[in-house]
Amino acid sequence: MPSDAAPDQSAADGYLQRAHLLAELGRYDEGIAELAALIAAQPAHLPALTMLARMHLAADRPAEALAATGTPAAGAAVAERAAAAVPVLVARGFALLDLERWPAAAATAEQILAAGATDAYAQRSAAAILSASRNGQAALDAAWRGVELSPDEPEAHLVLGLVAVRLGLFDLAERAYREALRLDPELAEAGRDVGVARLERRRYAETLEHLTAVADLPTARVDPARAVDAGLRRLVLSVAGWSLFAAVLAAVLAPAASGASRLLAALAAVGVVVLAWRPASRLVGPRDGRPGLLTPAAYAAGAAPVLLLVYALVGSPWPLAGAVSAAVVAGFTGLTRR
Repeated sequence: MPSDAAPDQSAADGYLQRAHLLAELGRYDEGIAELAALIAAQPAHLPALTMLARMHLAADRPAEALAATGTPAAGAAVAERAAAAVPVLVARGFALLDLERWPAAAATAEQILAAGATDAYAQRSAAAILSASRNGQAALDAAWRGVELSPDEPEAHLVLGLVAVRLGLFDLAERAYREALRLDPELAEAGRDVGVARLERRRYAETLEHLTAVADLPTARVDPARAVDAGLRRLVLSVAGWSLFAAVLAAVLAPAASGASRLLAALAAVGVVVLAWRPASRLVGPRDGRPGLLTPAAYAAGAAPVLLLVYALVGSPWPLAGAVSAAVVAGFTGLTRR
């Protein structure tokens, strides 16, 4: 029996991984097709049903999302009040909100609170749904509970700010939003995200931005330089890490297979540039004339793939050693300068 179950689980994981990847690329219909094949084979596969609902939500199809959460498998999980029920209940609550079925959404939020009394994700999700469907003390209590359970998660503070704005607690909303931005400066751009991995944070950020703009609150204004610095640090560390890995691997291969080593270096250099191009283009913008603390790290990170390419062209070990040095300098500087 175990030998029969393993391939089924492996196939199911493959469907889920492909669907998730397609969703993160914004190709929701293709991801839904992958999930449909899995659900046809395993109608009670709750993770697939939950992801299906989230994809429909991301594609602005709340009716289809609600239908996905109303299957027997989802109903059984909800009836058991198990932790597995929380994600599907959250998707159901969002779908009901989008369909403007406020009493049903509030009732779903109560189910989420009951199913995840000690789950930070459940508490903040229920708070957000309650805030939109039946605002009041229960929403604020759940939001505070979410922050207490996960004080280092920016989404918890984002939801607290969202609830506070709707309750007219503008000082609390501003403090909560600023704390969320301190934990993750990229929240300021969360409304542009695609996919399902950050579905909740995208919805919360969009709603909070709208509410704060209507209320003319300072929480809607963020420091763009801080967001750029955080994004640049992540990009520098990523480029430095991949360049260092490629340079070390090329150095190991060089004595035995010089041609393969140089080919690897060339492919790695091109690959790093291609992967870094899109996030780098998003960071181009005004910096108010301030010298960035990460400027040396950025130059060093940029030099590493260039030196890899030089090594691939000339075959000398010195550019390879330079690539290693540049990657180490970039990574160390990116980690230590804040």
